[in-house]
Amino acid sequence: MQKSLSPKTTPEALAPIAEYFKVLSEVSRLQILSCLRSGAMNVTELGDATGLGQANLSKHLKMLTQAGLLSRQPQGVSVYYEISDPVIFELCELVCDRVGDRIQQQAAKFERFI
Repeated sequence: MQKSLSPKTTPEALAPIAEYFKVLSEVSRLQILSCLRSGAMNVTELGDATGLGQANLSKHLKMLTQAGLLSRQPQGVSVYYEISDPVIFELCELVCDRVGDRIQQQAAKFERFI
């Protein structure tokens, strides 16, 4: 599989990339990823940390696991979730930096009108 986008990248090759970004396009899933940055947590711990209800949390954990971002490890009566692809944090930091830069640029433009 091709590693970078080019003008000749086919829609079929772009589809998995779009799906990956769809998984990341939900605030609750980003919140879960953020909580797991410090280490594995079980569903109860994630519910307490995020404030998400059990059903909603389970739905998001399933999507993140199916996307390959999380792994699940049964331990006794609990299941612990952890980040399986730590590169996700580099991607999130890159996006956060870009969003922060854009907000600062917009604020600077706004200040000129005051």
